[in-house]
Amino acid sequence: MKRTTTILTSVAACGAFLLFAQETARPPATRATVERGHVFFADNCGICHGEDAKGGDRGPNLTTGQFKHGSSDADVFRTITHGVPGTIMPANDLPADQVWAIIVFLRSNVVASRSAISGDREAGEKYFWNAGKCGDCHMVKGKGGVLGPDLSQIGGTRTVQYLTEKLRDPNKEVTSGLREPNADYVVPIANATVTAVTKTGQRITGVPKNEDTFSLQMLGADNEIHVFLKSDIKDVLHTQKSLMPAYSSQELSGGALQDLLSYLATLQ
Repeated sequence: MKRTTTILTSVAACGAFLLFAQETARPPATRATVERGHVFFADNCGICHGEDAKGGDRGPNLTTGQFKHGSSDADVFRTITHGVPGTIMPANDLPADQVWAIIVFLRSNVVASRSAISGDREAGEKYFWNAGKCGDCHMVKGKGGVLGPDLSQIGGTRTVQYLTEKLRDPNKEVTSGLREPNADYVVPIANATVTAVTKTGQRITGVPKNEDTFSLQMLGADNEIHVFLKSDIKDVLHTQKSLMPAYSSQELSGGALQDLLSYLATLQ
């Protein structure tokens, strides 16, 4: 009996020490931590779950925020480190800080519609269509502008972190453009801004839709399509900058941001 008590005490002590080690190793939920966690996840878990955690040939989608073997941080930590007996999920001998970074990445990777957001959805919707003027450029279920991306399903495809960063700094990670294979005469279309300068000095700014050596088609800030022959204009200027304005804390307070995110999360 004494030996059994000693063993149980030792097990409890080890468990307490492990929990202490886990908690003290937890990193802050910063962008840098998310990126580190993404790298660790892709290297160690991506072969089964996909490098972005959206599911693979052998592992389920992990972007739902709900996990079959427990959804708390402690549960996910245990699943990663101990595996799941009777399944192909193995134990992983990873340092605690890497495991926590993976958990931070998984939490950040949950789409907005499945995240807990403290905000007033109705207030966010009013801001979107009125004071924020988001609907001037973005369409939701057939209503709104066409200059920016259609947001009808944004809550089901983007995370809260992504939406927050795009609102605060829309120029962050603007794509540089893609070129189709063998398209030697086609200018890569970038997710940025183009300005056509006419021979009279007029500037028409918008987003490029199609461009080659001889012509330019663009959607202007006036939500109208403009087509130019390059021989008829003075210059074409490309800028790695979004037409979307940055919503700083002065323009959009923390509370108003949560309201807007709460509304966007319902769009799915």
